[in-house]
Amino acid sequence: MIFKAILVFALLFLFMMLGTPMAVALGASTVITLLATTSLGITTIATACFSGLDSFPLLAVPFFILAGNLMKFGGLSTKILEFADALVGHIKGSLGMVSVVASMFFAALSGSSPATVSAIGSLTIPTMEKEGYDRAYATAINAAAGTIGVIIPPSIPFVIYGVVANTSISDMFKAGILPGVLIGVALMIVNYIAVSKNGYGLKNHASKKFSLGKLWRTLKETWLALMVPIIILGGIYAGIFTPTESAVVGIVYTLIIGAFAYRELTLATIYDAIRESVLVNGQTMFLVGFSMGFARFLTMSQIPASIAAKITALDNRILVLLMINLFLLVVGCFIDNISSMLILTPIFLPVVQSYGMTPVQFGIVMTVNLCIGFITPPYGANLFIASAISDVPIMRIAKKIMPMIFAMLIVLLMLTFIPAISTFAI
Repeated sequence: MIFKAILVFALLFLFMMLGTPMAVALGASTVITLLATTSLGITTIATACFSGLDSFPLLAVPFFILAGNLMKFGGLSTKILEFADALVGHIKGSLGMVSVVASMFFAALSGSSPATVSAIGSLTIPTMEKEGYDRAYATAINAAAGTIGVIIPPSIPFVIYGVVANTSISDMFKAGILPGVLIGVALMIVNYIAVSKNGYGLKNHASKKFSLGKLWRTLKETWLALMVPIIILGGIYAGIFTPTESAVVGIVYTLIIGAFAYRELTLATIYDAIRESVLVNGQTMFLVGFSMGFARFLTMSQIPASIAAKITALDNRILVLLMINLFLLVVGCFIDNISSMLILTPIFLPVVQSYGMTPVQFGIVMTVNLCIGFITPPYGANLFIASAISDVPIMRIAKKIMPMIFAMLIVLLMLTFIPAISTFAI
């Protein structure tokens, strides 16, 4: 068993270092180890890949991807940005806060971190620079705020985790609301301190006053967009439809308001949204399939049970949970969150359960750990997207984003050791 574990992980890391696509690396390492160490046929893995994808809850993934893209192409991000500006635009450092608040609202529409950075950052980064913000800082705050896209529901990683951990996706959605808000508040505090220290965005700040009339006007223009999460989440929590069905409802509703209310969805933009969704979903499902085969091989070889036994032998709850957090943070720097979640959930879930952590709480903790990887080099998907938008080198952004990572780590520790933050709504 030890030889199997060493071989499969050594091959996986070798393929990764060679630049092999993650799905291929998972599939190849699994098949080679299976053939080299067992008498089982290759059809064992093929069957595991197929059965892993044969899941009704997984249908939510392509539907949420399409819903998020329709919202992006349908002009909903612009409306949300206007509402966020009316809500917090009068506060010192307002544009940074507007980016965070708008990302929180868009997170409740898209379920994707990169989509949130792309939709909000492309609008706010140029504006922040005009208002006196350092361009690297403006890029950093938008990249960090984009991580909320996978925490505030609906969240695509929550769907993946729910399937892998055999946990209620509805409960995961409920549990993600407060952690997402806490991260947003933490980022706004960091922004306020940075603005006070460096004087970002104070050029025209004195002229900005809170206006109830402006808030009401933008709310009237934006309420149709803000109804999306209310319809999706409200329908799930009320038991009217499942998370998968809610994604379809979100698509239909977005098509209607994007085409007829905001008049920004045309046949051309709908085609672009569908095309982008097909490409992203193809990559995602290819990865999920091979990850399921990899996980099945690990389970057959009793590798997760063995690792869990060695970790729990430490008999120190705080130390074990801190070690798991540290491991997930490091993994998030090199591997995307969905791949990491598919590989590591079967290994670590039994461990944390033995220390009293529920599957839902661990799902939140794991997602926050891995979403920090979105803003840490060398993987840092949000850093790449934000850098492409602003044309600022990644290492300059990484330097400015360190205080935001520190704030998110504080929230992560709270989520790890205060279960009520994640479970109070369940």
